[in-house]
Parts: sequence; structure tokens; C-alpha cells
Amino acid sequence: MGSLVNTEFPYLRYPTEYGSQKPPTAQWTVTGSGAALVTDHGDGPKVTTATIGRVIDMGLTDPFNMGAAMAPAAVDTIESHFRDLNRDPSYYDVIATGDLGRVVHRIAGDLLKKHGLDIPEEIFTDCGILIYRNDQPVVLAGGSGCTCAATTTFGHFLNRMRKGEIKKLLVIATGALLSPMSYQQKESIPSVAHAVSIEL
Repeated sequence: MGSLVNTEFPYLRYPTEYGSQKPPTAQWTVTGSGAALVTDHGDGPKVTTATIGRVIDMGLTDPFNMGAAMAPAAVDTIESHFRDLNRDPSYYDVIATGDLGRVVHRIAGDLLKKHGLDIPEEIFTDCGILIYRNDQPVVLAGGSGCTCAATTTFGHFLNRMRKGEIKKLLVIATGALLSPMSYQQKESIPSVAHAVSIEL
């Protein structure tokens, strides 16, 4: 019989019997995968631009709030994308961050407004929120992990593109750069975000 506690990230996994409570900013790790074949021919959706983000470290150390650590990187990449391409958010039908979660996604929207980018709520979403149903109990702030962006983009969003519901999509994959060792050494959690636009 294996250990009841995940030894890789012991601060994130406790046995149910322990009864520890997670804060509302905590997220559930999503299991899944996604892959795309990119080619120079065909009539499917096209990758039209990519905006490579930079690592940003705001000094946050809470592994139960990785969304807050990733939000500044997401905001920076979104700003860079629109500035570099001289585009307005209304260019896209959907703008989706990777896995900021319910609490921090709203904060990211507020940060973007403060920086002069007002993205309408009806097109601004988060893959970590979409991965679960609204009526699904006990998901706290939503899903976490790189597979949130992968499964939502290559499943949900591309299916909607095939149906003609979405023509222009911007996905901003977010990532927290931490390890068990960096956490134990009380180091901060740097983050990065990269954006890809997919269009029909």
C-alpha cells in the first residue's frame, strides 16, 4: 500500500481523513493531454501569431495561490500581444488565459483595465474555469496545470471553431515555475505566459 500523502508535493496533498481545508484560491490539478499538428497547408484553423512572454517574479510564495503568481505574467503577455500587433481586444471572439482560476482571473481583468485594456467579460475566460461545470461541487477556484490550456484549446475551442461559433481565438497559456525544493527553500514563484492566436 502506498503513502496517503504525495511525497513530491507534500504541502499540496493531504489524506482526506486529515481534514485540512484549502483556501478559496486553491485549484485542482487537471489530468489530460493535448497536441496539435501544425502544417503549412490545409484548410483547418491557422496559428497566425505567437507572443512569447517573459518570466515575471512578484515575490509570491503561496503554492495554494499560484494563479496570483501567474497573473502578472499573463497581463504582461496580453499587453505585449495587443501593443506589438496594434490590435484591439474586440479583434478576437474569445481570449482565454490558461489556469488563473476563478478568483485571480477576475483580478487579471481588473489589472488589464488599469493598464488601459478593457476586455469584455463575454469574450474573456480562463481554461481552468471552463474545465469544470458551473454546478460541479468543490472545485474551489477551478483547474490547475498546463493541461487546462491544452485540453480546452484542442478540445472545446477547436470544436467550436469547426462549428463556426469562433473565428478568432487568443489563448494565453500560463505557468508557475516552482518545484518542491524551491518551495521548501521558501523561494518565490516566478511565472511565465505565452500567447497564440488561432484563426479560421
